[in-house]
Amino acid sequence: MAEAMTMDAAREVVSALTGWTLSDDGKAISRDLKFGTFTEAFAFMTRVALNAEKMDHHPEWSNVYNRVSIRLTTHDSGGLTQKDIALARIVDGAAR
Repeated sequence: MAEAMTMDAAREVVSALTGWTLSDDGKAISRDLKFGTFTEAFAFMTRVALNAEKMDHHPEWSNVYNRVSIRLTTHDSGGLTQKDIALARIVDGAAR
């Protein structure tokens, strides 16, 4: 099981990510994205989903037309872990 980060470690790691927000309790990060169309948003989600499945680490997310909201946390660790940071970097790459 991955170890949850301390609040200080989480703040440091998240400060190096673009567009991600650390939750008040330091246990999750979130990001909202907007695409040109529903199809672009869905294609983005598909790219992320394929990677998430390979990692066996799945995001909490929602999609409304061209917007996607993502929240990452590692439930079995009770907080933010390196698995979340790795998936956040995949999200960032897929959003380009």
